[in-house]
Order: sequence, then structure tokens, then C-alpha cells
Amino acid sequence: MKKIIVIVCLSLFMLSCSSDDGRSNNPNLPSISFNHTVNLDLPQFNSLKFPGNFEVIRIEGVGIKGVIVYNVDNTLYSAFELSDPNIPPSDCSALSVTGIRAESNCGNDNAYEIVSGQQLEGEGGYPLLRYQVRREGNILAISN
Repeated sequence: MKKIIVIVCLSLFMLSCSSDDGRSNNPNLPSISFNHTVNLDLPQFNSLKFPGNFEVIRIEGVGIKGVIVYNVDNTLYSAFELSDPNIPPSDCSALSVTGIRAESNCGNDNAYEIVSGQQLEGEGGYPLLRYQVRREGNILAISN
């Protein structure tokens, strides 16, 4: 009897776990793949050597509209897609970044925090699309 109870409990536990495989993708942003490195020794990225600073990278093939990179504490960096995640890509969908706030240019009130990617204002409910970023010496490796 104990074996049956254990098996039933384990089965229920396994069914209650979710995986990322079934998660809903954002229908507004196309799926892309890229790898990009940022050399912190280059003058254009000097601000990323200091916590609380960010850089916007707008290079063809890096993100959809570009990438926002934010230095959290010199060991932790965040990287997000520059596109507003709550509207399909268009001429106005690249966000404007000031401080830790990214705002839509499409006439809506969408605003996001570039540290966590969470939506602060507006409609839609999707957070910023997060990219992987890791620091290897003075090189940041950003990828999707």
C-alpha cells in the first residue's frame, strides 16, 4: 500500500512540474539567433565598465532592432532586445533608453526597466526579451 501511495505522489509531483519547452513565445518578436562580443577595452564601451551604466548596440544581425546592455555590478550584466515586446517590429518599435527606463516610440505608454526587463507601464504584458550575457575578462559574450 505504501508503494502505491508513493507512486501516486511522485506521479502527481511530476505532472505538476512545468518545463520551458511548453512556454508561450512572444508572438510579436521573431525568433533569431546571434552571437556578439563586446570588448570593454574599446572606448565606445567605456561606460559599461561602471555599474549603473548602459549601452545600446545597433548592429545589423545583433538582435532584432538592437540590444540594450546594462552593467548591474561589474560581474552581472543584463542584455535585452531593443524592440518593444508588445508590438510587432516596425519603424517605431525600437525603444528609447534613458537611465534604467526604456520607452516605446510608437505612441503608446509602454515602458520597461532595463535591469530586470519588466514592464512598468502600458499594455501587452510581455517583458523585454532577455538575451544571455556572460563576462570573460574584459569581453562580454551576448547571445540568443
